[in-house]
Amino acid sequence: MLTHSTARVLEPGDLDAALAVLHRDPVANAFVTSRVNVAGLDPWRLGGEMWGWYAAGKLTSLCYAGANLVPICATPEAVAAFAERARRSGRRCSSIVGPAEATADLWSRLEPHWGPAREVRRHQPLMTTRALPAGITPDPLVRRVRKDEMDVIMPACVAMFTEEVGVSPLAGDGGLLYQARVAELVSTGRAFARIEDGRVIFKAEIGAVTRHTCQIQGVWVAPSHRGRRLSETGMAAVLHYALRDVAPVVSLYVNDFNTPARAAYERVGFTEVGSFMSVLF
Repeated sequence: MLTHSTARVLEPGDLDAALAVLHRDPVANAFVTSRVNVAGLDPWRLGGEMWGWYAAGKLTSLCYAGANLVPICATPEAVAAFAERARRSGRRCSSIVGPAEATADLWSRLEPHWGPAREVRRHQPLMTTRALPAGITPDPLVRRVRKDEMDVIMPACVAMFTEEVGVSPLAGDGGLLYQARVAELVSTGRAFARIEDGRVIFKAEIGAVTRHTCQIQGVWVAPSHRGRRLSETGMAAVLHYALRDVAPVVSLYVNDFNTPARAAYERVGFTEVGSFMSVLF
């Protein structure tokens, strides 16, 4: 039993304690919770380490250290400990992302050692809804993507990722990991699109899933069809699937500078409940 404040890498036997921390904020922690639900705390299956901060012998804060560095319910003392561990380990992640206050603190401590970042997005509204929108008819042409439509959906996924992140997901390994992730979403019925004449007009995925909530990601409308409110009718259709088949709460986070997207999400019933921050390398 730990009796003082300390940080360490969690082990499979710490799963229940880690889940107790994650469940303190089901919406903000959806991404990491969904991974832990599937993989546990084994680093090979989880795709990274889970660091834990103990105060007076009790696990109170977490930090996922994989492709992303994600502070979870992190107190200032925990952030300081996680930053020191990350500094000693060296940067292995492609981004730092999480609740804005803890992420900003973490980045302020790591920037002298890891900086400069390619981009810092300090305010990304975290939004949720529990109901289908009133007054917006779901697009009847939005449906689940079939497994034999990978060649159709991938160009749209690559375009969305490149627009959103600023780099192509095909860099590095030629897109093998990214294609595998898209294939996973398609095979589990969590990729949705409106496809006309073999071309994606609208798409979105349900990325993270827990029993409490699910998180929509990758919302994209073909440039030639923007300005027609297809994002609203398309999102209404995805919400229909998500609330009926997946979870009682649907969330997403969006860049504060993306005014059209924020307005569209508000029109389909999303309200802001918090703020994320992302540091992109």
